[in-house]
Amino acid sequence: MFQDSPIYDRLVAECGDVPAQVRREAERVSRELEVVMRPRHTPGGERPPAPGNGWQRAGTLPGPRPD
Repeated sequence: MFQDSPIYDRLVAECGDVPAQVRREAERVSRELEVVMRPRHTPGGERPPAPGNGWQRAGTLPGPRPD
């Protein structure tokens, strides 16, 4: 990107190639998300249960309850 820029070269020498590091990390996260977001297949073609089935959020705050 900035191959002919002495300022950029000096910054890379001092701090590392931050844009390249960010790009690699973003690609890694993107690959991980693809795996996680991929729909799971169950035997018999049934859909897996939706996340959160089987529990309910409490309507009160934790701690002692008033009488």
